[in-house]
Order: sequence, then structure tokens, then C-alpha cells
Amino acid sequence: MSKKIDVGVVGATGYTGLELVKMLLKHPSFELTYIANSEGGTSINELHPSLNGVCEDIVHKADIDAMAKKCELVFLALPHKTAMAYVKPLIAKGVKVVDLSADYRLPQDVYEEFYCPHTDSENLSHVVYGLPEMFKEQLKSAKLVANPGCFPTSAILGLLPFMDKRVPNTPIIVDAKTGVSGAGKKLSDTTHFVNVNDNLFAYNPLMHRHAPEIANKLGVDFEEVHFVPHLVPVTRGMISSIYIQIQEGIDAEALLRERYEDEPFVRISQKPVTMKDVAGTNFCDIYVKQKGNVLFIASAIDNLMRGASSQAVVNANLMCGLDETTGIPDIAYVP
Repeated sequence: MSKKIDVGVVGATGYTGLELVKMLLKHPSFELTYIANSEGGTSINELHPSLNGVCEDIVHKADIDAMAKKCELVFLALPHKTAMAYVKPLIAKGVKVVDLSADYRLPQDVYEEFYCPHTDSENLSHVVYGLPEMFKEQLKSAKLVANPGCFPTSAILGLLPFMDKRVPNTPIIVDAKTGVSGAGKKLSDTTHFVNVNDNLFAYNPLMHRHAPEIANKLGVDFEEVHFVPHLVPVTRGMISSIYIQIQEGIDAEALLRERYEDEPFVRISQKPVTMKDVAGTNFCDIYVKQKGNVLFIASAIDNLMRGASSQAVVNANLMCGLDETTGIPDIAYVP
């Protein structure tokens, strides 16, 4: 058996950190040697009681020198701005990084418009965007990967096969629904049970900061993407309902199948997709329906998995010379 690859997780307190730990504990090629958050002084099962009797490792206060000594690759499950403070020194010490924050997903000027000043322009110049269906070959030699956002993952995968056939200068409309776990563990008025339960509402319509990420990776102007996210009263899952105009005479389903025929984590559905069918997996299920030159695309993912943690492990697999499917969950949480 080949030597295992030592990896770490920084940001183990949140939902995405938990999902990373769960996958890495069972991964045949990665050894989880370092778990950290901003405070330390606890254990992973104290943070996440679901791990009692499974993993009771110490959670350290995040320390870059300790990470570099113990890890060949580190997953950063941290908020934007915080993450880039770790990336720069880790890359300098030769540690590979998969960053789950937004800090390296966008060109610097676009990032600073929607987030905050960027302090690591050097690494922005060689980062690889972690959507394997777009950048698989580049990921194999990457040292730093910007793991995509959940909304952009769902939207881009739905749109990607059709961008060359889209009628120029027509709107790209993305109406997305997501589970509450996407907002993280910190309580807010928006995610409070009494506001979410039996309710549905849009937030940041047309101005959400994932819209420029969608536009940038698809190679269109921000003004062409009309993105409205909604919060729905479910724990996990995401569906993007997408509307575009395509050229006449195009067989959309054939185009979709051709684009993804060799991709292990994209499934083409014959009926409208559901959140449950992808829950707990790295799959993206896509359905298309045509009416003249108007195309409806429905794209479903698990927001915590394909939208964050399992996609991060797929990227790490590729970075470390492994098959992309290694250790990746593919059986959904049904019922």
C-alpha cells in the first residue's frame, strides 16, 4: 500500500469543516493529521457530538508552522479575508492549499468590489478555479485551488454546455433555492427557526456576490447575469432554475450529454431534479427542457458537499495524483 498523504483541516467548527473531517477519516489515501480552528482547546467530538466514538482528535489553535510540519495539503474552511492570511505563508512553505472561501475565486478588482481589499495578489496570479469539469488538467498540477461557491457550482455546471449556443446579449436568469445550512452555524434573524420554518424568501436579489463569480467563469459581463437566491426551509440542498435563449435547431439534451459524458459527478436526468437525490453526495443532477429557443435548465447539488466539501476533496485528489472519485460519497441520503 502506498504511503498516505498527510492533510489538515482549518475551520473545523462549521458545517463544511465537519463534512471534510467525515470524508477524510474514511479516505483511503489521505491521513487527517491536523485539525484546527481559531481558538483550539477542544476536541472534534466536542464540537460535533455526532463524531463521539468515531473521532476524538484534538482541535488545535490554528498555527501555520504546525500545519506546515504536519501536512502536505491543507483545506481552509474559513471566512473570506481570514483565509488569505493563511494561504500566503502556507504556499511559501510548500504546502498545497484548497481554499473554500471566496478569496481566490475572482480577479482582484472584482473581488475588492464585492468583498474587501485583497492582500495576496501574487498567489491570485497562479490559482486554479476548482471546478473539475472546467479545469481538470490544470488542477492536476495546482498548488493553490479556489474551491467554487455553492451557487456558482450549480449555475455554471447547468449553463456550461450551452454558452456557445446562447443568443448573444440575451439575459441569463438564475433563480436558485438553497437550504439553511449554506448560511453556516452562526445564528441570524434570517436563519432563525421561526423565520425560516414554513417560509420562503429571496435575499440580495440581483446583487448577490456570487453573481460576478458566475459571470466571470462563464466569460460574460456581470450585467448579463440576473441571479436571485432564495432561502427555503430545508437543512441541505440546492436547486438552480436557469433560463436562457439558445439558437434555433439545437438539441439541448444531446449537447448536455455530450459535454458531460466523461464526467463522473454529473448526471443527466429525464425528469425535473430534486434535492434529495443528491443529498450527501458530490453529484450534480441536471435536467433540460426546451420551448422554441427558450431553454429551462434545472441543476441540483448538495450545497455542503458538491457546493463545498466533497468538491474540495475531489480537487485535492486531482492535486495529489489520485483518481478524482477516490473517497467521494456517491450514495444519497434518501429518504
